[in-house]
Amino acid sequence: MTSNPLLAGLYAITPDWNDTRRLLNATEAILDAGCRVLQYRNKQTSDYHRQEQAVALRGLTSRFGAHLIINDDVDLALFCDADGVHLGEDDGQLAAARARLDASGPAKILGASCYQSLPLALAAARAGADYLAFGSFFASPTKPQAKRADPTLIAAAKSQTGLPVCAIGGITLDNAASLITAGADLLAVISALYDAPDPHRAALEFILLFQETHKESA
Repeated sequence: MTSNPLLAGLYAITPDWNDTRRLLNATEAILDAGCRVLQYRNKQTSDYHRQEQAVALRGLTSRFGAHLIINDDVDLALFCDADGVHLGEDDGQLAAARARLDASGPAKILGASCYQSLPLALAAARAGADYLAFGSFFASPTKPQAKRADPTLIAAAKSQTGLPVCAIGGITLDNAASLITAGADLLAVISALYDAPDPHRAALEFILLFQETHKESA
């Protein structure tokens, strides 16, 4: 388990944009607003282009002191010296990924998609995951057919593993507060950031929502 305090708050996930300049401009705005966790995810481009984009994003996150997590690809994470990798159920063995990350040098982060399953989360924790992701909590344009997760999973997973929990799936400024109140440490957001007219303002509003919700529940 990582104790890194940056594993909290807004967790930006990149869309499948092949326009690298557009991607970097939007991401820079999001990081400039204060987002400190970024996941690079692009399922629709070549391996070479993914390497190019990942290296460019590594430069951005280093400049802003943010974590860069690579989606579903340990090789790419090691290639660009990312801070970690996030794996889904069909993206390889978590324990094997943990071993490769640990052998690569300084501590790396391993995230695991647990969908709607507490047993899957418990297994991921045993395999060395540093945070657990559940979803989809709401209708998502990225995965419109995804099953819904119950918000009670958040507190259950935290109490049984002690790991940070990430909520994902259709999260907007209108529905995010309920997940923060339920105990989500991280909110993974794609469309509500990258498709916003002003990604900087959208990111800032999510960050302020975290602060306000925590203040109200204190």
